[in-house]
Amino acid sequence: MVDAVLFDLDGVIVDSEPVWEEVRRAYVAAHGGTWQPDSQRRLMGMSTGEWSAYLSGELGVDRDAGQVATEVVAEMTRRYARHVPLIDDADAVVRRMAARWPLGLASSSPSQLIAAALDATGLADCFGATLSTEETARGKPAPDVWLAVAARLGVEPSRCVAVEDSSNGVRSAAAAGMRVVAVPHGSYPLDPDAEALAAALLPAIEALTPELVARLG
Repeated sequence: MVDAVLFDLDGVIVDSEPVWEEVRRAYVAAHGGTWQPDSQRRLMGMSTGEWSAYLSGELGVDRDAGQVATEVVAEMTRRYARHVPLIDDADAVVRRMAARWPLGLASSSPSQLIAAALDATGLADCFGATLSTEETARGKPAPDVWLAVAARLGVEPSRCVAVEDSSNGVRSAAAAGMRVVAVPHGSYPLDPDAEALAAALLPAIEALTPELVARLG
């Protein structure tokens, strides 16, 4: 049986990974750092504390981690104020799932961006629990945020289906003991080991149906 469906936000509901990459790339360039070929892949799933430390330390930005987090999130907030890039049909998919199961949201975005995205898309009332990895000890690929959201919903992780797009996100939800539906972004394909962990691999979020989720139970 499936007792709850848990969603990631970035790349699943909101097409924000390209925006995050653009903003962080520009920030690194403006502050004396050097963007690496694997930086975006490594950043996907990191908590705010983790990615700000990565920019400040490994990429050589001339700001401490606290400044990096404040300034990058401020720019993302400005972008969201102009436009939240909702993925086509994601809102309808979420509402279909909410009509049948309790929903949770487990995101690597800061809490203020989660709130801005859900308010702008009108989906805030669909979720019984939302949590940012900035409120957990570890970001993805650690399972912390998924386990915490399941606990807030009062359901066993093994009876949850998680919907993810990134390799670290899939690893994270699988490590929590959940069945994972992977919906990889066209620009950021899954690593082979992450793809092997997915119970289902979909070409787009619109392919996620209640019937598919029920079969995973």
